Amino acid sequence: MLYGLMKYLILGPWLKLIFRPKVEGRDNVPDSGPAIIASNHLSFSDSIFMPLMVKRKVTFVAKAEYFTGKGLKGWLVKMFFVGTGTIPVDRSGGRAAQAALETQLNVLRAGNLAGIYPEGTRSPDGRLYRGKTGVARLALDSGAPVIPVVMLNADEIQPPGKLLPRIKRVRIRFGEPLDFSRYAGMSGDRFVERAITDEIMYELMELSGREYVDIYAQKIKNQQLKATATPTVKPPAESTTGSVAA
Repeated sequence: MLYGLMKYLILGPWLKLIFRPKVEGRDNVPDSGPAIIASNHLSFSDSIFMPLMVKRKVTFVAKAEYFTGKGLKGWLVKMFFVGTGTIPVDRSGGRAAQAALETQLNVLRAGNLAGIYPEGTRSPDGRLYRGKTGVARLALDSGAPVIPVVMLNADEIQPPGKLLPRIKRVRIRFGEPLDFSRYAGMSGDRFVERAITDEIMYELMELSGREYVDIYAQKIKNQQLKATATPTVKPPAESTTGSVAA
């Protein structure tokens, strides 16, 4: 209920009025039945603008910590994710990826749309990075088609680290559905899963026109954090000249 209120009454109409989204290929999203919406990830606002432009509900998953914050900020963050139809996933015990896939599989088995960012995290510099194979396992286990979609300028509207977006026309492009039924029964084959993932990433590259980098985005982020970390320098030890040994 909150999702519908946010999308059609409270937030959606204002966002459309202010940002005037330009959407290409929206008819590639089926009117019924399960499908995987696989998107590049440039900005926090991706999870707002793309689902807003799809007639059906698009369900993403997010770490459970987003739903348990304290104070006003924590409540607002929780309400945002609840209002956008996001499902919390427990990341404890090292099963975060599997829990997310199982949750999305249930969404697809119910005949709905599951949203996923194959890169696994936001791009650190606007380029498109290597996809994780979870999207391939989701496609193989569900049999659902994959709809590639690209946010063309979300990083210009809300650059990483910026809370307030710039007022600029949002541009989104949906590609044609990708059918991987030829690989039916091959879930768990890492070579097949990598081939499917790479095909999806190639389509995202073609649709977006962004440079592709065959490295995981999180690795680049980790390198950036390491480079900006300030090393701790210990002060020189005090001189013991003139001390008397015991």
